[in-house]
Amino acid sequence: MEYQVIPVKRFDEVIEHLRQNFFADEPLNKAVNLCKRGEGHKYLEEHSLKTLEANLSVMAVSDENEIAGVVLNGILRPGDLETAKKKLQTKDDEKYRKIFQLLYDHNLQTNIFEYFQIDKAFDMSILSVDEKFRGKGIAKHLVESSESLAREHGFKLLKADATGVFSQKIFKSAGFEVLHEQYYNKYVDNDNEAILPVESPHIKLQLLYKRLD
Repeated sequence: MEYQVIPVKRFDEVIEHLRQNFFADEPLNKAVNLCKRGEGHKYLEEHSLKTLEANLSVMAVSDENEIAGVVLNGILRPGDLETAKKKLQTKDDEKYRKIFQLLYDHNLQTNIFEYFQIDKAFDMSILSVDEKFRGKGIAKHLVESSESLAREHGFKLLKADATGVFSQKIFKSAGFEVLHEQYYNKYVDNDNEAILPVESPHIKLQLLYKRLD
């Protein structure tokens, strides 16, 4: 298995990988039935391509040149989350808005730029491994490769939103710590109903970080 920065020529393959895996499997997407396996999703794909354009994302490539897994990494700067939250209101997909409203609100609980005295963060937003390649340690190596890349580019902080137990376990094993967490059954509407009825074993969202000092 080879780990490398994702080149522009393979962006379309990465999007297809996400359609077959992450878009359907990610706990928040699954909770609202955002899209079925193999289907595209306009806003998820826009978000993914914008992240890929930072040229900091990493893929695992098999000996047969198949994409076995990816981690999409971007650059987060002051004001980015506030801008993204405002733009979210223009999206015409209520399910998508529910998911990203939670993610943005959770991230905005702390101004990480003031808290950690940084002017940018290496943002690990999507971690995905193809179903047939799971259980081989690929996710762990994708995170390790991303950390090496972040160091090369002078980042002082890695940040990740982990929505399920599997990604949370991977990040913690790589030395990440929890800054915030939100239990899904406590994220409720005015009628005290869960806004995002996430299935077990996934019970909470965690914002994780790792200093690179």
